[in-house]
Amino acid sequence: MTQTGSSRRVDPAGVWVTLRESSLPVRAMLVGVLVNRLGAFLQTFLVLFLTHRGFTEVQAGFALGTYGGGAFLGVIIGGALADRLGPRYATLVSMCGTAGLLVVVLYVRSFPAVIVSVAFAGLVNQFYRPAAATLLSELTPKHQQVMIYAVYRLAINLGTTAAPVAGAVLITVSYDLLFWAQAVAALIYAGIAGLTLPKRPVHGKAADVDARGRRGYVALLADGRYLLYLLAILVNSLVYIQYVATLPLTMQDLGFATIWYAVLVSLNGFIVITCELFVTKFVQRLPLRVIIVTGFSLLGGGLAMYALPFGLWIFVVGTLVWTLAEIIGGPTMMSYAGLVAPPGLRGRYIGAMQTMFSLGAAIGPAVGVAVYQWIGLNAWWVFGLACAAAIVFGLGGMRRPEPEPAESAR
Repeated sequence: MTQTGSSRRVDPAGVWVTLRESSLPVRAMLVGVLVNRLGAFLQTFLVLFLTHRGFTEVQAGFALGTYGGGAFLGVIIGGALADRLGPRYATLVSMCGTAGLLVVVLYVRSFPAVIVSVAFAGLVNQFYRPAAATLLSELTPKHQQVMIYAVYRLAINLGTTAAPVAGAVLITVSYDLLFWAQAVAALIYAGIAGLTLPKRPVHGKAADVDARGRRGYVALLADGRYLLYLLAILVNSLVYIQYVATLPLTMQDLGFATIWYAVLVSLNGFIVITCELFVTKFVQRLPLRVIIVTGFSLLGGGLAMYALPFGLWIFVVGTLVWTLAEIIGGPTMMSYAGLVAPPGLRGRYIGAMQTMFSLGAAIGPAVGVAVYQWIGLNAWWVFGLACAAAIVFGLGGMRRPEPEPAESAR
């Protein structure tokens, strides 16, 4: 994006320029995230693994929910660790701990032990997320952060897309191999972090307090404008997740074959992976509020199209519209927290934002399906109106980031 004042710099900041100008720790972090996501098998295959071991489907489902609960808390704790320990040590704790806990999950036999080990695995595994985003924010000039977060999203999306296929192949050999492969991937990431990431945060010994002396998450909760932005993120996530919750039910009720739903989901993934970096090259020059308003508007408009009685093609068009929202708004939404956070609280600001994404994804399916069962296709109009509310929250909560120091924009 363009900076103002003496730090203003006109730079196209395409993906190759951004990566070439990025520091070694930033590039290493991106590689580490990709490796970690390529080996992220536990959540995807946990239910199958536990039923294979002889546990009931109800027990397996409960264990998966426990993993999700641990992951939710892990992001919050990870934000504090990123501020206190720095991204390097927070990542080491996360990845080394994850590797050890995966072995525990593999070999414990009693159901209570499974629940405890799975909960801690979900908790510790998520410590790295605020750490990774914090490091990208700290070591990347502000005018390149939207693009670097687009690359970060690409690494996550590539890994998330490929991991289920790789996991299915490993299962044909052994479930043990599946767990050991994820543990090795975590240790590789830990090795990358240990060798390349700075030992201390860029903000050095900056205290995790705000200008009025409030510490940690208390300081964040006192930032009323940022809380409004978090509310916008929560609504966005709650609405976005309807593509895996309410959309398949809608298409089924309208008589469309399941393959068409699969095609729409695949279309979304293909466009995001292949087009987001190209679109970000141009989008990053726009004001933050313009990007967010555009993203929320396209998301709400695309989902609302599903309520129109125009057959299968309207589902294709609607999916294209909200996919455009994702590739326009996604990198900016991820980068905003780091751009406006006080230096000593950057991990917590980023962790809080990531928590809102996770919370929306967790409660969104139940809320969306309940609304759909209540009012049918009109639910999609409700989802569109929810995005309009998110625009109001976003505009009220967003503020202009502080100008980038001239020496950091070399």
